Amino acid sequence: MTDGVTIGQAAAFAGVTVKTIRHYHRHGLIDEPRRDVSGYRRYASADLLRLVQIRTLAAAGVPLAEIAAILDADPDRFAAVLVDVERRLTDRIDDLIARRGTLRRLATGDRALLPDRALALLDKAPDLGFTPDDVTMAREGLVLIKALVPEGFDDYVSRIERAIDDPRYLSLIRRMWRAAEWEPDDPRLDELATAVADHFLAHPALLPIPAGLQARTDSAIRYSLLAHHGQEHKPAWTRLTALIEARLRSAGIDVADQTPVD
Repeated sequence: MTDGVTIGQAAAFAGVTVKTIRHYHRHGLIDEPRRDVSGYRRYASADLLRLVQIRTLAAAGVPLAEIAAILDADPDRFAAVLVDVERRLTDRIDDLIARRGTLRRLATGDRALLPDRALALLDKAPDLGFTPDDVTMAREGLVLIKALVPEGFDDYVSRIERAIDDPRYLSLIRRMWRAAEWEPDDPRLDELATAVADHFLAHPALLPIPAGLQARTDSAIRYSLLAHHGQEHKPAWTRLTALIEARLRSAGIDVADQTPVD
């Protein structure tokens, strides 16, 4: 009777594929058995046991690079390594659960990209007279600030929290949002820019410049991305922003961007 089984039979008995067994051989997890007189490799019962052990550890999440050392370890070392593998699997499970939670939050929009404190501000916006489009733009702006100036994000949110208690500020900001629909040569833009700049100068804590921005070597680029987001198809906003920046700059406020005023 032939001693041992072929690689195909071994794969079927061990619950893996022939390709997987050859993969195990390449990684040194199991020695290639000798060939019989017909030139076929024959797998003995010990080989089948080894294959089942490898398959089980791999299915449990143990990296292939670690399996050989585990199988060849003494009982105490074997148990200790399995405890460590279990810990890493638990960490991966926790990470996957967190990712699933993020995906579920993203299903309702990009709210998952912001902390609860910022979301609370956005939730108040409709009651303060802002439209759904305004809220969308504000949310996108907060996401960009968190990405581009993360060290200044909490400070920026604190400024907004203080600002919404200022009726004059809210009135000006609502007018700024509505100005997006004006023509870029509308004379009201100059009046509004002066009013906004004057209010910021009188209340510098409300300036929409995240803390730490000026300290960055690429502050102009980051500021431009923040200040001009959403202006691509709103030339009135572009002009209004430039007018406000010019007035602030002339008053000695360090505005990183250099937007020309037409």
